[in-house]
Amino acid sequence: MRTDPFHLAWFLQGSSVQAWGASWTGSIADEWMSADMFVDLARNIERAGFDYMLLEDSIYVGENHHTGRDYFLKRGMSIPRQEPSVVATLMAAATSRLGIVPTLSTFAYAPYLVARIVGTLDQISGGRGGWNMVTGSSDLSAMNFGMDRLPPHDMRYDMAEEFVEICKELWGSWEPGCIVADEQNNVLIDPSKVHAINYKGRYYSSRGPLNSGPCPQHQPVIAQAGGSERGKSFAAKWADTIVAHPKGVEAMKAYKASIAQKLVEHGRDPSSCKVLYLVGPLLGETEEDAKALLRRRNAWAARNVEYSLARLGWITNIDFSQMDLDAPVGELSTNGHQESLRQFLVKAGKRTLREAMVDYSTSGQSIDLVGTPDQVAGQMEEIMQEVGGDGFLFSMPNVCRRTTAEICDGLIPALQKRGVVRKHYTHKQFRDNLLEF
Repeated sequence: MRTDPFHLAWFLQGSSVQAWGASWTGSIADEWMSADMFVDLARNIERAGFDYMLLEDSIYVGENHHTGRDYFLKRGMSIPRQEPSVVATLMAAATSRLGIVPTLSTFAYAPYLVARIVGTLDQISGGRGGWNMVTGSSDLSAMNFGMDRLPPHDMRYDMAEEFVEICKELWGSWEPGCIVADEQNNVLIDPSKVHAINYKGRYYSSRGPLNSGPCPQHQPVIAQAGGSERGKSFAAKWADTIVAHPKGVEAMKAYKASIAQKLVEHGRDPSSCKVLYLVGPLLGETEEDAKALLRRRNAWAARNVEYSLARLGWITNIDFSQMDLDAPVGELSTNGHQESLRQFLVKAGKRTLREAMVDYSTSGQSIDLVGTPDQVAGQMEEIMQEVGGDGFLFSMPNVCRRTTAEICDGLIPALQKRGVVRKHYTHKQFRDNLLEF
């Protein structure tokens, strides 16, 4: 039996209108501008011992369904979205141990600005800042920043290599012990320990040093979702934690083995990077209650194929509304989320678009977790024993105070009784808790 605990994180899909139109969401349409619900969520998952909160982001309004914005706006699909670094500061102020990881994309921010934002977050949180590094996936978002389109997929990673190098050098531009606070000699900072980086690359350059000062962690934690082969190699080189969503136990095992090999190739200890698998448990007071929830979810997906088409189109930059629902899917390509499209096409096979979409939309996580809190806790323990991963990233489609309570007050105590997740934080800083086991 597994004796070491595994890690837990929460993937918050945007910080504005959550689960609009779903049950138990209160007055979200009136209250969405306030961050109260998300601050409450951060407090709750800290109470439950989670390692970090990851704030997903997108910076465009979807237009790739019936060649317009109407569907996305009417359904509130990934819109409105608030700037994650602002919400992250509120979460940091409301917590004391939880890692806070906003998404900041390499095409929309300058490297110096990202280093400064994340470094400041690390400072004000006492060493709990992180950065979810994304390269972008939508030409619509690029257009918001004066570009005609995003660069090709692999070039975006070439550019991101330089971007991350600059950020890490800027964070390192202040040596440990640089703040001397010598009142007798009227010296706050030792000039010999603060350096320009003078980085000049093909895509980016920065002089430095970072003017916001040293980070408590020295190097804030970097999160990344490596799905494509290029993405996995990049993540293995730079990330401290990887968000992964391979489908099924065998795919999860293969992903973990692949990342471990790539970490070694980059000269890293595989235990230095934590791989967390995406899950969205369906919990009930009884097993039948949970299975009834699953049946209702699947029935909803079968009735709302257009919604699922629009959501996948939003991710992949493909307007599926232009395709015949009752014809085979065929071959597709994208400059957007390549791994999401690949997984969909694997599911599709020779089936019709309608059949493939219903199947895909009802199996969006790495693995289905359905049952009572104790049953799901047992499933999670067995999966970690089989897969050899490092933990789970909760992605709940309908975030409200009820779903938060189901996880934090139902599932987590069941996991704690099994001894597979922490009951208390050992360290004050994010990286130390992430590397604790």
